[in-house]
Amino acid sequence: MKKINYIYILPVLILMIFSCGDDEPIEVVMLDETPYVLEYGNLPDPELPADNMLTKQGVQLGRMLFYEKMLSLDGSQSCASCHNQADAFSDTLKFSIGVEMLPGKRQAMAVFNMAWNSNEFFWDGRAHLLRDQSLKPIEDPFEMNETLDNVIAKLSASQLYKDQFTRAFGSDEVTSEKMSLAMEQFMLSIISYDSKYDKFLAGEVQLSESEERGRLLFETEYNPFFPELSGADCAHCHGGSNFENDQYMNNGLDMDASFADIGREDVTGNLADKAKFKVPTLRNINLTPPYMHDGRFKSLEEVIDHYNSDIKQSSTLDPALIQVVDNGGLNLTEQDKADLVNFLKTMTDQTFVNNQEYTDPF
Repeated sequence: MKKINYIYILPVLILMIFSCGDDEPIEVVMLDETPYVLEYGNLPDPELPADNMLTKQGVQLGRMLFYEKMLSLDGSQSCASCHNQADAFSDTLKFSIGVEMLPGKRQAMAVFNMAWNSNEFFWDGRAHLLRDQSLKPIEDPFEMNETLDNVIAKLSASQLYKDQFTRAFGSDEVTSEKMSLAMEQFMLSIISYDSKYDKFLAGEVQLSESEERGRLLFETEYNPFFPELSGADCAHCHGGSNFENDQYMNNGLDMDASFADIGREDVTGNLADKAKFKVPTLRNINLTPPYMHDGRFKSLEEVIDHYNSDIKQSSTLDPALIQVVDNGGLNLTEQDKADLVNFLKTMTDQTFVNNQEYTDPF
């Protein structure tokens, strides 16, 4: 099992002071830079931010903030309200409902394996770093609808938080920057690497016949000229150990005239990015319905049907999918579809969704 360790000169966390005639210790909270040991199995080494090394106290503060309802206007919601651990830190609603009972504009993305994300955050990539992403839901009127100034005031009134900010950063001053760094640390610590598929790669288990057929279909390229050799070519976009490619792509949900969301173009201003969205990981995909940026598909079967025979031609459609459209679809059989679904389910990681290090700390 791979782990990342950092080397620090560790200060004393708790100083015990005894007053005259009183043997009751007084706890003085101090900075604690004990490193957080990141475990990630056989995943490749992540590139972590050099200016925000993970520490136990930093991750703990981020975890507290992730589950803290004071971050919302009325104290009713936290980050975890729309990113539930049991659902692989996603939301099974089509659109999450914010404190004003308004639906969000896009389906909530799953929050795990962020340490392997190297190309912005959110469906459209509007947040450059994970720390930037962490603060945006607080001020979003469709989500927590609160101001950072109000959140800082609320947290500053809590001795619990003042002590934890001291442990994590050496000062009890609460700032939005410290909040973002702590939440970045916690989200970087949320890792999934122990699915049946991972155990298969490690030689610990075997896939069923259906799962193995699905794996081969998933990994085999589409070949319209030799149908007997043709696969579903899923790995074209969902490749590598994290089953994604850190790109923004148009996967043929709509024709140009039907675009309701211009996606990445809204961030870059580039017409070539119209209706392109971040390619998400397929790890734990069985736990994260509905699917696509707008949650239009309720099941994995519907997703596969889309790629099999319902891709829409448009000006920014990915070239690999243009080939599928031009040649009449993937031509998957019902058995092929079932096999693909069974393989996708091997990416479910029960160890991850039950990991006590990610649960509500309160």
